[in-house]
Amino acid sequence: MDEKARADAIHRLKSVAGHINGIVKMLEDDRYCIDVIRQIQAAQTALSRVSEGVLDAHLRTCVTTAIRGDDVAERERMLAEVVEVYRHTDKL
Repeated sequence: MDEKARADAIHRLKSVAGHINGIVKMLEDDRYCIDVIRQIQAAQTALSRVSEGVLDAHLRTCVTTAIRGDDVAERERMLAEVVEVYRHTDKL
């Protein structure tokens, strides 16, 4: 992952962490359940965007390098890895 992508992911994750702390505060303050759920959904969306960015960086670096390389086993491993990540995502 290049430095710009890494910095963007870190920035977004710090923002999500702040958002999560806000959700904890909402629960501590006994805020309206639907408002809490909406904030949780917003945090989940933000995490999904981070995940998409990290995947994009992975595809543009590690996977691209493997596809251009001569090592068929490495290429297949990289592709299987991406498929496996999404297989587990569907179960969440």
